[in-house]
Amino acid sequence: MWGGRFAEGPAAVMREINASIPFDKRLWKQDIAGSKAHVAMLAVQGIVSGEDAQAITEGLSRVADEYARDGVPVNMALEDIHMVTESRLAELIGGAAGRLHTARSRNDQVATDFRLWVRDAMDEVLAGLKGLARALVTRAEEHADSVMPGFTHLQSAQPVTLGHHLMAYYEMLKRDVSRFADARARLNQCPLGAAALAGTGFPIDRHMTASTLGFAAPTDNSLDSVSDRDFALDYLMAATQCALHLSRLAEEFIIWASQPFGFVKLPDAYSTGSSIMPQKRNPDAAELVRGHAGRIMGCMTALCVTMKGLPLAYSKDMQDDKPPVFEAHDLLGLCLAAMTGMVDTVTFRTDRMRSLAESGFATATDLADWLVREADIPFREAHHITGRAVKLAEERAVPLSELPLADLQMIDARIDERVYSVLTVDASVASRVSHGGTAPAQVRLRIAQAKAELAEGGA
Repeated sequence: MWGGRFAEGPAAVMREINASIPFDKRLWKQDIAGSKAHVAMLAVQGIVSGEDAQAITEGLSRVADEYARDGVPVNMALEDIHMVTESRLAELIGGAAGRLHTARSRNDQVATDFRLWVRDAMDEVLAGLKGLARALVTRAEEHADSVMPGFTHLQSAQPVTLGHHLMAYYEMLKRDVSRFADARARLNQCPLGAAALAGTGFPIDRHMTASTLGFAAPTDNSLDSVSDRDFALDYLMAATQCALHLSRLAEEFIIWASQPFGFVKLPDAYSTGSSIMPQKRNPDAAELVRGHAGRIMGCMTALCVTMKGLPLAYSKDMQDDKPPVFEAHDLLGLCLAAMTGMVDTVTFRTDRMRSLAESGFATATDLADWLVREADIPFREAHHITGRAVKLAEERAVPLSELPLADLQMIDARIDERVYSVLTVDASVASRVSHGGTAPAQVRLRIAQAKAELAEGGA
């Protein structure tokens, strides 16, 4: 490629370290699309002839057909997807292929290809997120009334509904959707035409190529155009946050599937057995989602470290921008598919959930609230009174709702028989009617809103 400048070819190790074709061959569709848009613009601007442009376009289509059929050949001497494609184009159409690279550089070419690829990747993730969101909403609607223990510090805190719990993850996914959508909007400017770093003296029409490739506009600074990888970092940071949310849901399923909890039975399709213990049903899919979150986070860190000290404009370090994005995207796609499958098919053991919700004195806060509301007792005093009631119930090994009224009145004479109306888990859950609360009516309202959001294309 640069034989006019160098008398000798690169050393074997230089070929190995310099070549990116083993991984950037994934960009072939975007590379073909970018080249077609570029040559069409060159023809309209009179920079290349219509005849050459047609030959190049037809040749690129033939190359694309070969890639689709046989895969992209890995030729380390040709370094990257751009040179592999241009070399094959030359074999097919001859000297006209050399005109394709007029008014562009591999610097703006790869920046364009990579943006196109990341944009497609974001669209895939957005579709996956919305699929999981729909699954969560569907299961939440089934269980808007199903009582389960709510936890803080993984200790039984207050009863909630399973539907409310599942909808908490819908809210997380909704934020993930917004992050990817925002990142996609920022990404959607076209670097093509920035050339190596300074633009070009040819009378190109960058707005035309941007429009042809579906970008909102061309980028506005040629130096930034070829050196910017914020779009890749945006993808990885959004992917990391999303993976953390998926990992938390996976951890819930892992805990809930354990025998001490027994809240769920994971389907066979997302479980494995043991090579030595026949009774085992291991939540391996959920554990791998949890593990993959760490790898995705590592990909984000890797690109941050690569980019942190690079001067303008392009440096060869930036060739390492693609492997972490490719890896993270593959892992995130698997995680979304696995979690969607688990949410769709998991069996919730609501009888077990209710049983544990009724233990652990989960309605203690309801007793304190009743004392404030009905006996006009300051909350701090009510908290102390309730603590004494919990201690007594613990000593008697009974729930609060089974303490005799006489015993409660020995703790505080202002307690009367009306208190029993708030000491059941159903009463506790039904009372949480504040906006965003766990009362079934509030949960159903939020589910209806979520279904409308999903129907409108959001999440």
